[in-house]
Amino acid sequence: MIAAASDESNTDGTRAKGARPALVLASGSPRRLALLQQIGIDPDTLLPADIDETPRRGETPRALAQRLARTKAEVARRAADRNAANVDGLVLAADTVVAVGRRILPKAETHEQARACLELLSGRGHRVYTALCISAPKDVVRQRLVETRVRFKRLSRAEINAYLDSGEWRGKAGGYAIQGLAGAFVAKLVGSYSNVVGLPLHETANLLAGLKYPVLAGWADPAAIRP
Repeated sequence: MIAAASDESNTDGTRAKGARPALVLASGSPRRLALLQQIGIDPDTLLPADIDETPRRGETPRALAQRLARTKAEVARRAADRNAANVDGLVLAADTVVAVGRRILPKAETHEQARACLELLSGRGHRVYTALCISAPKDVVRQRLVETRVRFKRLSRAEINAYLDSGEWRGKAGGYAIQGLAGAFVAKLVGSYSNVVGLPLHETANLLAGLKYPVLAGWADPAAIRP
């Protein structure tokens, strides 16, 4: 359950001494939330960071993902610190970029954008980068960049049209969602699958554990694990 303050808070809203740190997810993405819940982690608060995601001139896909994740963490950190229960907590931000070479693909919002992405990805390889950034108390910041290589089968016109009709592409980086119908397009994947969905779980869990967040605490409670 997501709440502004948990049962581990004092009456003044601060965290009780010895309680686990609050976890703020700087995203409104249902996919990222579901991925965290898959490994038994429920953020205390969701604070989507509304930032300009336009690539800078000459910016590489890797650099873009890292810059956006860091900026999201900074924006959400400032918002989180306005709540006493979150001041000593962790803020987790992430950004996913799909690229063919140095070409950054958009988060498709129109049929035209999605079609252009699918036609470009058809029969060729591309890379998916997700940058993680965790802001902790005392200005501690931990970052990680994860890369996955994906190759699509050659797509027929009928397959592209059917996928466009599904609407799954809307708002997705590269114009597709691997966890949905587009999974049928993937001929080869090298690296983290959850990274392509939007949050690399191995690296996320390691970063949180390194900052003393009890990643395994909910595992003894079957109700805490989401299928």
